[in-house]
Amino acid sequence: MEIFASTPRLILRELIPADAAGVFELDSDKAVHLYLGNKPLSTIEESREVIRFIRQQYRENGIGRWAVVEKESNRFVGWAGLKLVKKPTNGHVNYYDLGYRFIQEYWGKGYATECAQACLDYGFNRLHLENIYAMADAGNAASKRVLEKAGFRPDGTFYEEEILHNWFTISRETWQSLHG
Repeated sequence: MEIFASTPRLILRELIPADAAGVFELDSDKAVHLYLGNKPLSTIEESREVIRFIRQQYRENGIGRWAVVEKESNRFVGWAGLKLVKKPTNGHVNYYDLGYRFIQEYWGKGYATECAQACLDYGFNRLHLENIYAMADAGNAASKRVLEKAGFRPDGTFYEEEILHNWFTISRETWQSLHG
């Protein structure tokens, strides 16, 4: 299994079938899905399908969301990473999106910001991307704070599925100015 990034507290690695129970714990929680369309998973098989879908993205696009494992406990705590988005979103197509999602027990520990920074480093320094984008439900103040702490700048709002979202952008130039 490939490790893509490591931070002081976390390992970001490929999602594997053995992560199904962790993905189910994450994605069956209604609180986790509050700003994600309120569609939590209801079966372990659905979590296996999520993993198959992400692994297909690895094969087709060379990138996809990664499992986040806490070094101290070796526990699956969520996922984070870049994804190539091929469908039009807010006037963009074929762009790299940063996303993250954590089991509720791990909220408020700074893991999202830590992962966002590791993913941006990977995107700009390993993939040599020019821009990375992110979006957050306009009501999700915590996610907006994570993105801004990672260096993203707000770049307008848009509606997706009748829900107002904030759009965020960070360029390689901005990232380099923040991280020398």
